[in-house]
Amino acid sequence: MTVESDGSVRHERVIDVPQAQAFALFTELDRFKPREHNMLAVPIEQTVMEQRAGGAIYDRGVDGTTCQWGRVVAFDPPDRLVFTWNIGPDWHVTSDPARTSEVDVTFTPEPDQRTRVTLVHRHIDRHGDGWESLRAGLDAPDGWPTYLDRYTALAETPGGTP
Repeated sequence: MTVESDGSVRHERVIDVPQAQAFALFTELDRFKPREHNMLAVPIEQTVMEQRAGGAIYDRGVDGTTCQWGRVVAFDPPDRLVFTWNIGPDWHVTSDPARTSEVDVTFTPEPDQRTRVTLVHRHIDRHGDGWESLRAGLDAPDGWPTYLDRYTALAETPGGTP
């Protein structure tokens, strides 16, 4: 089940890399975030996650414009990363922190140098009217499953490139 009883979206993957490597690679969103997931008027040149609590998460366009769509809440390598999701049901960025949800990603060591990566997108109802459609989009095949599939492929490819 990917939608929890509290309305959170939950996805897990067990990947064939050690915990510290799994964490570090996840913070490099630019390497696996689909370029077509873009709210800029131009193509994305880079997706940036500032690797510290309070850091911004944003896309930078080929023309230098930026779109900040998240903020790092917790940065605890190699165990946990939490960031806000500032994209509402209308797929536009909100500037109201009370109307953002959170993505909590944990990295748990497994036997044989593997890591369980658990992503829980919670408090989606904070986005207000239409939050159910946002949740459905996040849980759909081209939502978090696409991100995690691309992340897993990157992690398990020698040299870290699919």
